[in-house]
Amino acid sequence: MSIIAFDPGLSGGFAILRRDGEIRAADLPIIGEGTQRRIDAANLADAIREHGPYRLAIVEQVSAMPGNGAAGMFRFGQSYGTILGVLGALAVPVRLVPASKWKKALGLDSSAETSRARAIETWPSNAAIFSRKKDHNRAEAALLALWGQKNGGAA
Repeated sequence: MSIIAFDPGLSGGFAILRRDGEIRAADLPIIGEGTQRRIDAANLADAIREHGPYRLAIVEQVSAMPGNGAAGMFRFGQSYGTILGVLGALAVPVRLVPASKWKKALGLDSSAETSRARAIETWPSNAAIFSRKKDHNRAEAALLALWGQKNGGAA
């Protein structure tokens, strides 16, 4: 069975790592405009169902960051909660892991570009899904799924 992983946020991404090593990655589906933007839970559920079943979902554990505005943090938390809610409703087992833990295990730093380069190096036949600078969230989700595969999801 596959592992699905999420880099949360309104500009976040998700990736599905199949047992055979094939990777699929995409941006999280968003609806609304401006301050009304949010994760489209129905489309996210459809995308998750389409590629299942899953042995495990790995979600990057996030928390409030000092200096971020209250409204922005609320929307970020809402997106995080939507991901967890959709996974729960679909009965996909979830493990939360902090970025510091999975990135250290894979020898990565905090740079989004480093993660994107590593994803391209790891899956060269799928480099197109990580080709744009803004695809770093897809790349981080893919690498998080790889961490989950290597560590059995132990957080």
